[in-house]
Amino acid sequence: MAAEKLRDLSHPLDVSLLDATVAAFYGTGSKEERTAADHILRDLQNNPDMWLQVVHILSNTQNLNTKFFALQVLEGVIKYRWNALPVEQRDGMKNYISEVIVKMPMLPGMVDGLGSQLMQRRQLYAGPMSKLRLLMICRMAKPEEVLIVEDENGNIVRETMKDNDVLVQYKIMRETLIYLAHLDHEDTEKQMLKKLSKQLNGEDWTWNNLNTLCWAIGSISGSMVEEQENRFLVMVIRDLLNLCEITKGKDNKAVIASNIMYVVGQYPRFLRAHWKFLKTVVNKLFEFMHETHPGVQDMACDTFLKIVQKCKRKFVIVQVGENEPFVSELLTTLPATIADLEPHQIHSFYESVGHMIQAESDPHKRDEYLQRLMSFLISLLQKWAEIIGQARQSVDFLKDPDVIRAVLNILQTNTSVASSLGTYFLPQISLIFLDMLNVYRMYSELISTSIAQGGPYASRTSIVKLLRSVKRETLKLIETFLDKAEDQPHIGKQFVPPMMDPVLGDYARNLPDARESEVLSLFATIINKYKGAMIEDVPRIFEAVFQCTLEQLKLVMDSIIWAFRHTERNIAETGLNLLLEMLKNFQASEFCNQFYRTYFLTIEQEIFAVLTDTFHKPGFKLHVLVLQHLFCLVESGALTEPLWDVATVPYAYPNNGMFVREYTIKLLSTSFPNMTAAEVSQFVNGLFESRADLSTFKNHIRDFLVQSKEFSAQDNKDLYAEEAAAQRERERQRMLSIPGLIAPNEIQDEMVDS
Repeated sequence: MAAEKLRDLSHPLDVSLLDATVAAFYGTGSKEERTAADHILRDLQNNPDMWLQVVHILSNTQNLNTKFFALQVLEGVIKYRWNALPVEQRDGMKNYISEVIVKMPMLPGMVDGLGSQLMQRRQLYAGPMSKLRLLMICRMAKPEEVLIVEDENGNIVRETMKDNDVLVQYKIMRETLIYLAHLDHEDTEKQMLKKLSKQLNGEDWTWNNLNTLCWAIGSISGSMVEEQENRFLVMVIRDLLNLCEITKGKDNKAVIASNIMYVVGQYPRFLRAHWKFLKTVVNKLFEFMHETHPGVQDMACDTFLKIVQKCKRKFVIVQVGENEPFVSELLTTLPATIADLEPHQIHSFYESVGHMIQAESDPHKRDEYLQRLMSFLISLLQKWAEIIGQARQSVDFLKDPDVIRAVLNILQTNTSVASSLGTYFLPQISLIFLDMLNVYRMYSELISTSIAQGGPYASRTSIVKLLRSVKRETLKLIETFLDKAEDQPHIGKQFVPPMMDPVLGDYARNLPDARESEVLSLFATIINKYKGAMIEDVPRIFEAVFQCTLEQLKLVMDSIIWAFRHTERNIAETGLNLLLEMLKNFQASEFCNQFYRTYFLTIEQEIFAVLTDTFHKPGFKLHVLVLQHLFCLVESGALTEPLWDVATVPYAYPNNGMFVREYTIKLLSTSFPNMTAAEVSQFVNGLFESRADLSTFKNHIRDFLVQSKEFSAQDNKDLYAEEAAAQRERERQRMLSIPGLIAPNEIQDEMVDS
């Protein structure tokens, strides 16, 4: 029978022959032909490679029964072999199904048939799924944003410590509820609104019931289409606001307030589309800012900032039915709004207002809003001027703890506004910049005097720590402004030269115990921001920060080695990245031979030491890159002078490659006496042979680490950190393809709100 050719899947199927076989099976041939066709089609369905032919079949046949057969093959793979398929094939299959099969206009009969099967299956599971939704809603775990909790005594208090187990539970329950919502949005909405109505009429009112319901409502943000979300949220927010009005009791109101704030913070798309609700919600947040119940004010400020970041354009345009932009109205009533807030909450509020002002595109209006905002800082500026005047008469005035706290508050307020305004903060910082540097110098002198008199121990006393906090906050303000400001050379020229002596010179002159590491961070930001414009200042920066010449280079290398030896992951990674950068730069330098003759063997030895240390597994990727660079370099012929000391090594090696090969074998043989000489030699030879292919080189080192038994009984996931990161990115892309799985507030894009 000609149809036997179909069993060969090593090449694309003959679709016309498959059409004939399917036709024979459905009764156009004799009984023998039907039986033979049945055997062939069953064998094809059971062949594990048949699903790879599905796209070819669907694209080339016009026969409805043949299409149905191909889809049955695909269904079988999805049902029984899905988890065994590689991720790439699963993703490709999902994309094909969504983009081709679902959109096929030439399958009306089949789509109807599949649709009816799907409806039957949905109806079969509808009851259990509905019960599962209700269970998830009633038992939803607390999300991270909620700061108000019930303690073991039944009192409503501010959360003092995050519970990681609860956060993990919330993440899993949220994802489950998203999938359940996609199966039946109407049932999800119906159940939530029904439970909310029971809260409103008091039938089912408890703190826990309201909490879990609102956490569930917030958790499905982004899963509904916009029209349904709008209808749903209108009812939810209206009912929650009504509940807040009619419910008595301080604790009850605190619970309702926390739930209102959580829900509205999860739905920025709805708020952008409904100005009346947005304004009502923001005004309600302003009410909550006067509520002194622990946690309510913090949550109100956090929610306000979150909403402003996603909806800022809405606050600077004149809305329908309004006489002026909301930001103008807010600035008019600002003193009353923040009257009951703590300093750190006021800083958050100012940052939010800064985001609004930054969204104004008209320069004249923006400057007007900024002047009005800064006018509320007049009292702070007056206090600032008073402190500066007193300090000029007596530096000891600055040691008063109340004065220090006042200075810190002024600096922190300005930092908050600078973080959101960016370039537009220029007029304000220009007013106080020189005075800031003067205060910085005075506090530095006080600190140096205290340490000189009290010795190293004095740097750990509470008064010196408080004095140093002013210096750190000053540096943070300058760094925040320069980092957030647009890359405009005139800003760098205005602010960097005056800092050279008060900040950089002070760093060089100070006792080591009195130096601030933030100075290095500030000048790193300046260099990264202004790059070429700072070339003239680089020698002066190096002069202040480092000692000179070869002693300086030795200090740098020692610092790098101590850094990648560190068990703190961030420090080790910084050291390894810096080492890689330095190795690459020296390779192209005229001092290449001298540098590598001095440090090649030391670097190799130190890298192997941390590579084989289980405490340093997270640095595996960078360890491999450093070793690959060293072995490629030594085999490239770039080093024209011997790496060994000719005076002490009598044997002349033919080249550096042979010397490094023998040195590495001796080094590893000494370090791993449990391994034979043949095993070590095989590993070292493999390093040289695979050096050009990073993937092979990396796998070769992984195998050695396990073989050496240093890692054999350990959790070695850090050795595969790079692959794990790629897998996490694929998983994120998968989650982005399902509406709501990643909450709108977690998507780091500039949401359009114009």
